[in-house]
Amino acid sequence: MIGTVVWGTGNVGRAAIRAVAAHPALELTAVLVHNPDKVGKDAGALAGVADLGVTATDDVEAVLAASPRAVVYAASGDVRFDDALADIVRAVGAGAIVVTPALYPLYDQRNAPPELRDPVLAAIKDGGGSLFVSGVDPGWGNDVLPLLISGLGTDVDVIRCQEIFDYSTYEQPDSVRYLVGMGQPMDYDPPMLMTGVPSMVWGGQVRLIARGLGVEVDELRETLLRRPLEETVSTRTMGEFEKGTQGAVRFEVQGIVDGEPRIVIEHVTRIHPSCAPDWPTPPSGDGAHRVIIEGRPRIEVSIEASDEGENRSAGGNATAVGRLVGAIDWLAGAAPGLYDALDVPLRPAAGKLGRRRS
Repeated sequence: MIGTVVWGTGNVGRAAIRAVAAHPALELTAVLVHNPDKVGKDAGALAGVADLGVTATDDVEAVLAASPRAVVYAASGDVRFDDALADIVRAVGAGAIVVTPALYPLYDQRNAPPELRDPVLAAIKDGGGSLFVSGVDPGWGNDVLPLLISGLGTDVDVIRCQEIFDYSTYEQPDSVRYLVGMGQPMDYDPPMLMTGVPSMVWGGQVRLIARGLGVEVDELRETLLRRPLEETVSTRTMGEFEKGTQGAVRFEVQGIVDGEPRIVIEHVTRIHPSCAPDWPTPPSGDGAHRVIIEGRPRIEVSIEASDEGENRSAGGNATAVGRLVGAIDWLAGAAPGLYDALDVPLRPAAGKLGRRRS
């Protein structure tokens, strides 16, 4: 059994606790929390399942001193990137296999800037740990999935990966309102949409697809469209969003190959389905991830995942966690190192059908 720590118990951490507890090769040995109200609570209670006999702690020093074999780092890196990087380097330096969705520049680790990559490599050399950074989008929705689907085609002209979501289900108000700008005046500049930021977050995925296909990307280009709400709307989890404020965003990160956009990652994000109804919509429900292969034949695949009461955002988080947690035992058998999605195989689920913790 591979002793595994879950660090963080938010949207991703809850799913991580459930995934580690369900995996037959892993043993949940500790759960790290930041909120003092969670200290001492059973991990199962925090994850919405039966008690697991592991109580949450905020003592990072003690947990890492116990030399865990693996750490699922589920704390956010969106607004605390430097802190997240420091935590992850610390865990890798303690000899742990770390899997996380938190550090976007390291999804495509080969092209990550030296100031991010070098500390991780130094920690790997000193401590003997490993790091694999991935997620859903960016993540499997625009690396291993489109590459797998492309193999069903004869001729491939364009690969388009779409995330189409109602962000009122996302349950991260700061990210939705301020990073993405939902509910803000149309002259507000959302940090996530500033020129160059989408390429920083999703450009690595474009390069991973290109590497998998064996082609060269000449440059990255960005497009951006924003729409205001035509009426004030009320959401179940994040309150009201006023008429005239930003209600929908559509952007692309385009990988240019031989002068044409051939690898495209597109986001269509709404705070309410009434906004921008002419833009692409999910087949059903609040969100989906879609891959479109333009070529011969034309192939289109949409994936919808739900969890925690049919919540599509929670379902997306759970698939990201499944990819990461499912990689731990493979990483345990590999040499210490810094890995990306093309290094780590996507494998069938471990365990027996129908068996789960209540």
